[in-house]
This record gives sequence, C-alpha cells and structure tokens, in this order.
Amino acid sequence: MYTSEIKLRVRYSETDKMGYCHHSNYAQFFEMGRTELMRELGISYLDMENRGVMLPVLDLKTKFLIPAYYDDELTIKTHLKEYPGVRITFHYETFKADGTKINTAETTLAFVNAETMRPIKPPTFFLEKVQDLLA
Repeated sequence: MYTSEIKLRVRYSETDKMGYCHHSNYAQFFEMGRTELMRELGISYLDMENRGVMLPVLDLKTKFLIPAYYDDELTIKTHLKEYPGVRITFHYETFKADGTKINTAETTLAFVNAETMRPIKPPTFFLEKVQDLLA
C-alpha cells in the first residue's frame, strides 16, 4: 500500500447554512489527494492526457462520520492499495487536526483511450511507477 497526505483548510465558501463543510466539496478534496499521490509517483494527469490516456471517475463512495467546519484544518490521506487493472481504486481517510477521523471514501476510475474513450489496460509507464510500491 502506498499513502500520500495533503493538508487543507475548510474555506467559508465551502460551508452550508449549518456551518458544515458541504458534502459536495469532498469530491474535490479527494481529487486533490489523488492528484498529489500520482505526482509523488512521478505521474501527472496532464502527462497522462498528453500520452492519450484519460482517467474518468466511475464511482465515488463516501461515509461521513462527523462534520468538518469552517477553518478546520483537514488531512486527506489517499491510499493506493491494489495493483490497477483497467480500473484503479483510490481509498481516502479525512482527519481533523486533532486526529479525529471524519470520513472514509473510495473512488474508482477507468483507464481509457483519449480518442476512442474505450477502456484500456494501464499504460506501462504508469505500471512501472506503482509496481515496486505495491509488491
């Protein structure tokens, strides 16, 4: 398993009338975590797209435990646990600054050819980056 962490702070515009960080923001937080994990591996979404590979999200599942509020500092831990096939799943945990877990989530994405939008196997350059980490 490979884990990456990012920190962010809940902005006022991300809260709802109850003062909670609105649930719709977490999809963006998870994308930030996933993007940073890939960057740490030496892969960027832009590079993937330039090589003709897209990664659309197929599924997003989130379990909310407690809310985050305006100005809370959050840590998003993104985990890559399994060797990817045509699909790749990222797992997430979100924590408040005091270590309290506020949610868990996972996203499943598919490797697709940018021209045909048909599923493809993960590109070799991607597999080379993750194979040692997940062995």
